[in-house]
Amino acid sequence: MSRPPPLFNHTHDQLAEMLANCAGKPFTYDGNGTVSLHFDMSTVQSRMRPDQPDQLVLGYTRTMMGSLLLNPQPQHITQIGLGGGSLAKYCHRYLPDAVIDVAEINPDIIALRDEFAIPPDSARFRVHCDDGARFIAAQANRIDLLFVDGFDADGQAPSLCTQRFYDDCQQALTADGLLVINLSGMDPHIAHYLDRLGRSFGNEVVVIRSEDCTNKIAFAAKGPALQRAEAELLARAWQLEQQHPLKLRNIAHRLAASRRHGYFLTDEPGDDIHAE
Repeated sequence: MSRPPPLFNHTHDQLAEMLANCAGKPFTYDGNGTVSLHFDMSTVQSRMRPDQPDQLVLGYTRTMMGSLLLNPQPQHITQIGLGGGSLAKYCHRYLPDAVIDVAEINPDIIALRDEFAIPPDSARFRVHCDDGARFIAAQANRIDLLFVDGFDADGQAPSLCTQRFYDDCQQALTADGLLVINLSGMDPHIAHYLDRLGRSFGNEVVVIRSEDCTNKIAFAAKGPALQRAEAELLARAWQLEQQHPLKLRNIAHRLAASRRHGYFLTDEPGDDIHAE
């Protein structure tokens, strides 16, 4: 979920009719060369360019793929929240050796998978219609990379922000596993979520701002992944940029700065909200 500038060109009456017909269900919008997924007019859940369905259009998804700096070759990737499948499609294309599982609770979202060119289920890619919290609780030491991007019409899914859920995420990861969470910067409870996350992961948590919106991206490591030196992250970023269309050196700088200065809800040196 993101809050980039809207692309809508409809009249007020057309938009009102669209919302009335959707009645709280997800809907798609085609415009300006993209297809986007929405629950309402104020936020964009996902966005895709039909001619490049594997491209990461929204900045927060590109920031989440900074996980490659910490684990460049995850073997088992799990995602909570399908949306338009941006992260799952990217991983399916650029990490061909990885097995990918996606848990999505809303069957109406899954029903739109063909509109977003999400790959069919296969031996290495599967979409499960299941509650994300329940799905993670059933895993144990299996997941190398866990993405949590679970939003519904009301915002951040409450079951994906509890202490129990973060504890279950920690238990679901392999010894060097990594959890990456998309958090709405507009959520007034974000500090509580991050406090819980720190308790689950022994404060092995780094938070940076999304590339193009107010969202915050939290990285939590079960092992020592976040302790890598900035020089090592930058060297890895340069190497990975030869294979991935991502600005990973920028993300490497921001990860290192957040860890070094203890930024809590922001990666901007001029702001005054810090970790305690």
